[in-house]
Amino acid sequence: MEYKSTRHVKYLCNYHFVWIPKYRRKVLTGEVAEYTKEVLRTIAEELGCEVLALEVMPDHIHLFVNCPPRYAPSYLANYFKGKSARLILKKFPELKKATNGKLWTRSYFVSTAGNVSSETIKKYIEEQWAKENEED
Repeated sequence: MEYKSTRHVKYLCNYHFVWIPKYRRKVLTGEVAEYTKEVLRTIAEELGCEVLALEVMPDHIHLFVNCPPRYAPSYLANYFKGKSARLILKKFPELKKATNGKLWTRSYFVSTAGNVSSETIKKYIEEQWAKENEED
């Protein structure tokens, strides 16, 4: 994966989000699933995020995105869920009955991912004083 840049920042912020419809109903099928993918890609583009992987399963969603560091993961999760719910329920009002008026649950899973492991970063940080002493 490539590092991205803004005027003042070089970054690689990859997030894996997973969330489910209310009551874990299997409502994300057929036309609803296709529209959901379209909506999530549009939202990502609007935020300046790149969709690395996206799977819409009947009862949950996996979204793997690279986003600018100005957005907190909690903001991203809530934005993706909130905006997508409004657009999906508007296009498919019959889902309101199946999910009691709210498409997604309040909960979600988020994990970060990058090019290097946590162990590699930890070792790099721990070796900084050794590198500093070598330069002196």
